[in-house]
Amino acid sequence: MERRDRAGRCAAYGAALALTPYLLIKTSWVIGSLLGLLPIGEGFTLSAWVVLNTVTIGMAAIGIALTLALARPWGMRLPGRPVAFCAWAGSGFLVAVLPYSVLSTLLDPDSGSGGGGDDDPSMPGWEAALVQCGFVGMGLGLAVALPAYLRRRWPEHFAGRLGDGTRAAVPWTAVVAAAVGLAWLYWAAGGTLAVDHPAERTTGGSLLTGLGALWALAGSAAALALARARPARMPRSLPLALGWLGSGSLFAWSGWKLPVTLVVALVHPAGVTPPENPVAAALLHLAAVAAGAGMLRTLVTTGRRHAS
Repeated sequence: MERRDRAGRCAAYGAALALTPYLLIKTSWVIGSLLGLLPIGEGFTLSAWVVLNTVTIGMAAIGIALTLALARPWGMRLPGRPVAFCAWAGSGFLVAVLPYSVLSTLLDPDSGSGGGGDDDPSMPGWEAALVQCGFVGMGLGLAVALPAYLRRRWPEHFAGRLGDGTRAAVPWTAVVAAAVGLAWLYWAAGGTLAVDHPAERTTGGSLLTGLGALWALAGSAAALALARARPARMPRSLPLALGWLGSGSLFAWSGWKLPVTLVVALVHPAGVTPPENPVAAALLHLAAVAAGAGMLRTLVTTGRRHAS
C-alpha cells in the first residue's frame, strides 16, 4: 500500500472518530428532550427542536458512513456518483471553512468558547468544544482521505500534466464563479454597495464572506486552467483539487444560505438583520449554486477527455 493511500485511510478513520461525539451528543439531546430530562434550545418548540436535531443526526451518520467508505474496500464497490457527490458537498462545507476555524480564533479568541454559556443551557462548554473538534477533525480528515480515494478509484483523471490534455473554450462557470467571488470580496473588504445595514457587520461574518470569495476565485482559476490546459507543466492534481473544493464550497454553502436568506427576507424574524440587501445576497447565492454545479460538470468532463 502506498504511503499516500495509507495516510488517506488513517485520515478517514480519524474523521469518523472525530464526528462520533457530535452524533452521540445530538442523539442525547433528542432522547433527553423527549423524556423531559434535558432542556430544549431557546426559541424552539419541542417538535422543532426534535426535528432539527434529528436532521443533524442523519447528516452526521451520513458523514461517518462516507468517511468509512473512503477507507474500507466496500467503498470502492459503491456507485461512484453518489459517493462523489456526497464527498464533494461535504468537503465544500467542511474543508473550505477550515481556515475560518483558525483565523476566527486568532481574531476573536472569545469566539472559540462560544455556544456553551449560562444563557444557552442546551449546549454546555464541553459539548461546544466537542462539536467544534468534530467539525475540524472531519474537515481535516476529508482533506487527506478524499484525494487518496479519488486517485485510487479514478487514477487516469489525475495522471499527467495540464499540457497533456486538449484545450477547450473558457467555461461559463469560471466566469460566473469569478464574478461572485469578486462581489463577496468587495463586501468582505468593507464595500457598501447593496449593503443595507453596514452597522450589522461583524468580524466573523466578513471573514467568512472573504474566505468564500477566495474559494470561489480559486475554483474559477482551476476550471480555467483545466479548460485551457495551461500552465502546461502544472500537475493536473493541483487544479483538480482546487476546482473540487472551490466548486463544492460554492454549491454547499450557498445552497444552505439561499433558503435562509429567502426566509429572512420574507418572514423578517425578530432580532435578525443581515447587513447585505437580501435580493442582492439571494441572487449571488443562486449564481454560486449554479456555478458550483456547473464547475463540477466541467471537472468531470475535462477528466473524461483527458482519460480518453
